[in-house]
Amino acid sequence: MPALIDNSLSEPSDKPLSVLAVPAFNDNYLWLIHDGRHAAVVDPGDAQPILAALDANGLTLVAILLTHHHADHVGGVQTLLRHFDIPVFGPAGEDIAGVSQTLKEGDTATVPQLGLTLSVLDVPGHTSGHIAYVAQGQPWLFCGDTLFAGGCGRLFEGSPAQMVDSLAKLSRLPSDTQVYCAHEYTVSNLRFALAVEPDNPALVARMASEQAKRKRQQATVPSTIALENATNPFLRYQQATIIASLQASGRLGDQARQADPVAAFAALREWKNNFK
Repeated sequence: MPALIDNSLSEPSDKPLSVLAVPAFNDNYLWLIHDGRHAAVVDPGDAQPILAALDANGLTLVAILLTHHHADHVGGVQTLLRHFDIPVFGPAGEDIAGVSQTLKEGDTATVPQLGLTLSVLDVPGHTSGHIAYVAQGQPWLFCGDTLFAGGCGRLFEGSPAQMVDSLAKLSRLPSDTQVYCAHEYTVSNLRFALAVEPDNPALVARMASEQAKRKRQQATVPSTIALENATNPFLRYQQATIIASLQASGRLGDQARQADPVAAFAALREWKNNFK
């Protein structure tokens, strides 16, 4: 094993920051934020692809950022800590081994070697303590499994009301914000979206574009908040067209048309859970 690397006193580079996608497992994306010299990793579920990417790009890891406790997001942390003496940022509401700085909404995560500061949002729903990171000075959102391209995470621990509030926070971010979610689920998500809202022209165009990317073996993420607001049914669940689809499918009674947006969201999420 290589010697433990401590870069806590390294000076930041003057190069601009960029984000590198590191594929892992069947459909995960692990994200490396880097300046050509230093890097921070978001949700390293597997250490080996990260170590390989660091080596291939001549990068040294200086921080780990975690959104939630699921193994495909934290499974590589302990191995990375055997290589690098670095801070691990994670949600205050979840117990994750190795986390050295817990975060909640209103806090910031600072990575001085990158000149990077990220604001933290509480976005429970997928898990009870899930957080998201919004880069300051960069149009970047790292949202784990809360918001997906064309979809949202399953409600394993949180409630529909929590997820409604969490997604509302993200939908209000600037429209050009790039959405770095953690999975390549886009085409599958858009198939469901088209079943719910088949006459949405932006959605039809998006499906064609994303399918073309996948045929070329290209990633469909990052997305943008503008694109999600125009095409993602879990941000559009109060649209009349989606309410009508829920009612026509027998998933939502007439009385819910205006009275209970959370009921509409819950019905939509349950539909997606069982969608083939």
